[in-house]
Amino acid sequence: MQKHCRIFLTTCLLTPLLACQSPPKPENIVAAQLQQSALTSNLAYELVESLTVEVGPRLAGSNKDLVAVHWAENKLNQLGFDKVYKEAVQVPVWSRGSAKAELISPYPQPIVITALGGSIATPTQGITAPIVRFDSLATLELAPADSIKGKIVFIDDVTKRYITGKGYSETVGGRSKGAVAASKKGAVAIVIRSIGTDHDRMAHTGMMRYQDGITKIPAAAMSNPDADQINLMLKRDPNVVLTLTMSPQSQGDSTSYNVIAEVTGSSKPEEIVLIGAHLDSWDEGTGAIDDGAGVAIVTAAAKLIQQLPNKPARTIRVVLYAAEEVGIIGAKAYAKAHKHELAKHYIAAESDFGAGSIYQIDYRVNEANLGALHQLSAVMTNNGLILGSNTASGGPDVSILPAQGVPVASLKQDGRDYFDYHHTPNDTLDKIDPAALQQNVAAYVQFAYLMAQSDVELRPIATTQ
Repeated sequence: MQKHCRIFLTTCLLTPLLACQSPPKPENIVAAQLQQSALTSNLAYELVESLTVEVGPRLAGSNKDLVAVHWAENKLNQLGFDKVYKEAVQVPVWSRGSAKAELISPYPQPIVITALGGSIATPTQGITAPIVRFDSLATLELAPADSIKGKIVFIDDVTKRYITGKGYSETVGGRSKGAVAASKKGAVAIVIRSIGTDHDRMAHTGMMRYQDGITKIPAAAMSNPDADQINLMLKRDPNVVLTLTMSPQSQGDSTSYNVIAEVTGSSKPEEIVLIGAHLDSWDEGTGAIDDGAGVAIVTAAAKLIQQLPNKPARTIRVVLYAAEEVGIIGAKAYAKAHKHELAKHYIAAESDFGAGSIYQIDYRVNEANLGALHQLSAVMTNNGLILGSNTASGGPDVSILPAQGVPVASLKQDGRDYFDYHHTPNDTLDKIDPAALQQNVAAYVQFAYLMAQSDVELRPIATTQ
């Protein structure tokens, strides 16, 4: 008898995938099948192609914004979701106009610029003034006012390349807050080095902010090669003079929409797993990586769940947010409109970082149950993911939900080249790798399905990080 036990135990140790192993759980079997379906599906690529070709750029508040809303409603209905609807959002209307800049001295030549989102125009005749250079927003804020008054501030903060994209967060303050800091010290305009990791001669746009009571000044970004060129000029002559001419306009508010689709849960339909992306884009590219890819990823993932023979327990809700680029306005409107049911949001995640392969999933859940959630998510490692930390933000629009107690996840994408194209005319369909897009869909469909089936208690979460 003892001999037989030893043989049995030895066999179990040597061949763990045979009968000695516990049979796979039903949700893992379905999750594995969903992964394979995603990796052979062209739906996501077809969706982002359709959005970028048939709609193109879709700046919040523009006519194309409403074309995108109509496109999304039609696509979601055609895909057969159980419920498709939209919710009105008031958004600011801003038009880019034109933007030109020319170095007047010591070596006259044009440079490539673009207006930052929300900027005012220059006077019709433009603004001509000497440049004063700063390494960062922080050094600008420390500078004496008499060194800046009457000048054009140049923030020359270089964005570094990381897989996580953290270089953006290190430099973006100069874009969003630089005009206020410069105006406080008497500057007449601000031009920043683009918040981007590329060496292309095109400028990166993005939203900037004014502050009540502080004089508004024009704000623009220059291409990275032009920032380098100005630095070389400053080495030769500290008196570099720039002429800046811009004609953007703010035109009040208009109505846009969050567009929402649902796969109704079978046994807990009132509980929600939210997967989101933003429908708007900046107006210079076609919004392929920011955020057409995300729209396609979460929509295709939900469609794979929609067509399962047996629906998951919880409802899968796809939210295509309005006006993310101009201040996560759709996200704020969603949180307000759904305040009564946020307690029923089991978890949320957003795809808004292009289409690079997902390499890690982080959560922000009850710390005591993170291990159980990792165990549930283990099947996702077959798709190339590692199980990460408990410090997720969830993505830009979703990031406001943890303060309301909603657990979130971050499916982290390889962002090493994302800021080469982000907010530029170069944000176009050819930057998307179809195979990487499929891998993203596989990750999101597994995440959404597993969370919809999960028995792990995710609350309460830490509401501050």
